[in-house]
Amino acid sequence: MVRLALVILAGYLLGSIPVAVLIGRLYRVDPREKGDRNPGYWNMKETLGRRAALPVFIGDALKGALAGLVGRLAGGPWWIAYFAVGAAMVGHAWPLFARFRGGRSILAFGGGVVVIAPLVAAFAIGALLVVTLLTRRFAYGARVGVFGFPVIQAFLEPRARVATTGLLLSIIGLRFALAAHSSRQGEQT
Repeated sequence: MVRLALVILAGYLLGSIPVAVLIGRLYRVDPREKGDRNPGYWNMKETLGRRAALPVFIGDALKGALAGLVGRLAGGPWWIAYFAVGAAMVGHAWPLFARFRGGRSILAFGGGVVVIAPLVAAFAIGALLVVTLLTRRFAYGARVGVFGFPVIQAFLEPRARVATTGLLLSIIGLRFALAAHSSRQGEQT
């Protein structure tokens, strides 16, 4: 129990590092007040361009990867690493260090699953690249990579891991739902 609690705490604290907010400060911009108000890669790219967004992409993915690594190094059952990545995603979505106003956790998920399921991640990244090259739209490739991950995983890993990946993806779904609700609330006022 202590190991699990420490892994969850470490994952949450890693996820709570507000990379987009910190990078935004360098440009005197708060991404939570610009564009779609999401402190993540896409909003930073739209607001400040690719060059400013690249460290956000790397930093947000690294948060998930480091959390997954903490979970794997902690030992114990396979699902410990999933808890660590899930905690990093929650930390990214509701960051302690940014007044609980965070992003949608997609890159934290991506970085985390590269560590906890590298073979599946390799196929998902391959699908992402193929779709991106065919459509010339990274956004389409990213969707295929992220949401295709559990489909690919179903062919390569036990069902329990696929179900656990579904739980991680539900964090992303919850953040999108809350963002849509918040957007509708803002339109009504």
